[in-house]
Amino acid sequence: MIQLCIRYTKDDSDAVEVLNNGFLKVFKNINKYDSRQGTVYTWIRKIIINSCLDFIRSKQNLAGHAELDESVEVHIEPEVIKKMKAAALLGLVRQLPPATRAVFNLYVIEGYAHKEVGKLLNISEGTSKWHLSEARKTLQKLIQQQDVKIYE
Repeated sequence: MIQLCIRYTKDDSDAVEVLNNGFLKVFKNINKYDSRQGTVYTWIRKIIINSCLDFIRSKQNLAGHAELDESVEVHIEPEVIKKMKAAALLGLVRQLPPATRAVFNLYVIEGYAHKEVGKLLNISEGTSKWHLSEARKTLQKLIQQQDVKIYE
């Protein structure tokens, strides 16, 4: 679960704080767990993700950004991503602004749709698309700055 928190936070101490807050919520609400609605892992994971989002909300106002009707696709060669180690890629994702990082994680990693991301973060669907577009543009620039050679 710490890896989940690391994806949403800027540094390890914030990740530990979010994880601790999440598990505190788990222990306080363990009597609300219903095994008919999913596994205990899924239930805890959802609480931890919500703790990450609460942390981000407490640090920054998410609503003050532009909106897009259509997201702009930024292309990053798959060969570049394959050559990067997971830790290096995580380091780049952690450089994104908190709201943009949250949208990127929810949409790309967790698989939520923009409408769902908007509800989770209390932003519009268009703002979610804008953040995803910004994340992709920023990550593309950061990857290019890493001077990763495609044909090594």
